Amino acid sequence: MLRIIWLFCLSLTVLPAFAAEKIESVRIWPSPDSTRVVFDVSGKAQYRLLSQNRQTVELEISNIQSPSLGKMSGESELIKGIRVKKLAGNRGILLQVELSRAAREKAFTLPPSDRYGHRLVLDIADVQAEQAASAPPPPRPQRAGGREIVIAIDAGHGGHDPGAVGLKGTYEKNVTMAVSEKLQALINKEPGFKAVLTRTSDYYIYPSKRPDVARSKQADLFVSIHADAAANRKAHGASVWVLSLRRATTEVGRMLEQTEQHSELLGGVAEVIKDSANERYLAQTVLDLSMNHSMTTGFEVAKRVLAEVGRVTHLHKKEPQAASLGMLKAPDIPSILVETGFISNPSEEQKLKSAAYQQKLVTAIFRALKHHFEQSPPADSWLAQRQGAAPVNRSQTAGTSDISRPAATRAEPSHAVPAASQRQVNRPTQPVIAGPRIATASHNGPAVHQVKRGETLSGLAKQYGLPMAVLRSHNKLKSDNIQVGQVLRIPN
Repeated sequence: MLRIIWLFCLSLTVLPAFAAEKIESVRIWPSPDSTRVVFDVSGKAQYRLLSQNRQTVELEISNIQSPSLGKMSGESELIKGIRVKKLAGNRGILLQVELSRAAREKAFTLPPSDRYGHRLVLDIADVQAEQAASAPPPPRPQRAGGREIVIAIDAGHGGHDPGAVGLKGTYEKNVTMAVSEKLQALINKEPGFKAVLTRTSDYYIYPSKRPDVARSKQADLFVSIHADAAANRKAHGASVWVLSLRRATTEVGRMLEQTEQHSELLGGVAEVIKDSANERYLAQTVLDLSMNHSMTTGFEVAKRVLAEVGRVTHLHKKEPQAASLGMLKAPDIPSILVETGFISNPSEEQKLKSAAYQQKLVTAIFRALKHHFEQSPPADSWLAQRQGAAPVNRSQTAGTSDISRPAATRAEPSHAVPAASQRQVNRPTQPVIAGPRIATASHNGPAVHQVKRGETLSGLAKQYGLPMAVLRSHNKLKSDNIQVGQVLRIPN
C-alpha cells in the first residue's frame, strides 16, 4: 500500500515536467538586412536548431505537441513561409522556415517581460543585404558649387523593440520615428543640406550597426533621437548625450584590430598605412585624430542643441552628458543622442505625442544644427564655397561665443539610468572653458595665431569671429586639420 502511495506522489511531481506547451502566436519583424521571427510560447521552449540548407531553417521543439502556430502577424521578403510537422513518437514538433535566399540564423529563448510571455526567437540575417551594406561607400561626387551637408537621423528602437512605454501606452519607437521624419523634412527644405534616416519604417536595427548606416550615407553628423524613462514619474526634461572618452578609447582599439576596415575609415591615408611596416601605429594616430575631431565636434553640437531646446522645454541636464552608447561609437562621424523628454512622465508623455510639440522640438534642433554648419561647414560643401565667395560681415559673427571642447581626462563611472532606459553611463567630464586668445601682429604683417593642443579650426574660427571657410582659404589649407605649433594668419 505504501509503495502505491509513493508511486502516485512521484507521478504528481513528474507530470508537470512533461506537460506539453503550445505556440500561441507568431510575429515577424523585418528590417533591411535581417528578419526576426518571434514564437510566443505558453512556457519555455526546449528547442534544437538543426543544420540549415540554402532554402530552409529547421527548429525541433521537444516539449510542444500541437502543430498549431496560432495567430500570425507581419511578413518579410526573406521568408516564403513557415510549416510545422508533428514528430513521430510524441517527440515534439519540427518548425520549418522557408527562405527566399541564403541567410545566417541563430535562435534563443527570452523569459517573460512586462508585455510578453515566454518567447522563442529566430534571427535570420540576409547574407546578400549584409554584403551590400558592408561594401565601402563610393567617393563623394565632386559637383560644381560644392556638395550637400549630410545629416543622418536615427529614430531610436523600432520593430520588436518598442523602447520605453508611457503610462498611457505610448511607445518610444513611435515618438522617435515621428520626430525624426519631421526633422528630416525640415532639413531637406534648407539649401545645401540633406537628411537621411537610418530606418525608414517600423523595424529594428542593432545600435552598433546604426553608425554603419550613417557611414554608408557619407554623413557629416549623426543625430540619434530618443525619449527617456525613469522610475521617478516626476523626472522630466530633455538632455543630450555625447560619446564618453572611455568608449572612444575602446572603439579605437577595436578598429585597430579590424584592419580590413582601415580603408573605409581612413580614406586615402589607408593606402599609405597599408604599405607601411608601422601600420598599427599610423592607424592609431589617424584614428585618434579622427576620434578627437568627432568628439570635439559632437560636444560643440550638443551644446548648441541644448541652448536651442532649452527655449522650448525644461532641460533635465543643462550640459552634454558623456555616455558609453553603441550608437555613438563612430570615430569618423560626430555623433549626439537627443533625449526629447521623459515618456514615463504623464504630462511629458502627452506632449511628446503632440505633433505641434514635436514640431517645436524639431525646429529647435534644426536651428542648432544649421548654426553649427554655418560656422563650421565642411571644406568641399556648397555652404563653405558660398561663404568663401561672400564678404565677411563682422557684426554677425563677432559676438559668437566660444564653445568648449570635452576635457581630455578619463570619465569616471557613474550609475545606470534608472527604469526602462537601462543605459550604462559615465559622469560627464567637466568641460575646459577656453579663455580668450589674442592674436599677435607684427608691424609689417597680419595677425597670427600659433595652434595649441586641443584647438581646432572650427574653434579658432568662432574665437576670431570668422567663417571657417575664410580662415581656411586665407591660410591655403587643403582640409580642416591643423597641427600643434602650426602658425595661422588671421585676416584683419
